[in-house]
Amino acid sequence: MNDAVRKMLATIAHQTAATASTTGRSTLSPTVLAAIEAVNRADFVPDNALNRAYDDGPLAIGYGQTISQPFIVALMTDLLDIEPDHKVLEIGTGSGYQTAILSKLAAEVYTVERIENLAEQARQQFEKLGYDNIHCRQADGYLGWEEHGAYDGIIVTAAAAAVPPALLNQLKSGGRMVIPLAEARGYQDLVLIDKDKEGKAHSQPLLSVSFVPLVAD
Repeated sequence: MNDAVRKMLATIAHQTAATASTTGRSTLSPTVLAAIEAVNRADFVPDNALNRAYDDGPLAIGYGQTISQPFIVALMTDLLDIEPDHKVLEIGTGSGYQTAILSKLAAEVYTVERIENLAEQARQQFEKLGYDNIHCRQADGYLGWEEHGAYDGIIVTAAAAAVPPALLNQLKSGGRMVIPLAEARGYQDLVLIDKDKEGKAHSQPLLSVSFVPLVAD
């Protein structure tokens, strides 16, 4: 492990402890941290940002989109409680960094990106790096990817005004969704949604966040 990665992991641990009173997680799963360590963030940032690849902050990736800060990526991943046999849906592929981390933990990852150029760039990068359990689609994320549902976990990497009904329908009973939700005043909360065995959804706001908006076609 190089010094930049070691520093990034230390910062994630510090941020996790500092936000434990609202997230309920004072430490993250060792398997999630191992996935963070295994995925080279520099592979998913633009060339002009390589010197900041391991900084604990978001980075612009073009088209008005960003790659989320490592702490938020780690926390959102951890909140899904992914098991090795799980099938996960991601809305908002972006550069593919979050997707790659999910692929280290789940059996299959289905990822949807609205912006065609980003979707194609991410697909090519996954192929180049040998990620063979990631399935990419360029489409409206509000609609999810129905034909491969239901999903054990759904992660949304852009802020919606409300939970898209299609995504809730595609979440398996007993599954979890992590999504940033925007309030009318402009504030955003990271929200954890648990769907119980009877199919009823229970939501819990955890943390103030800042994401680009989720756009529907």
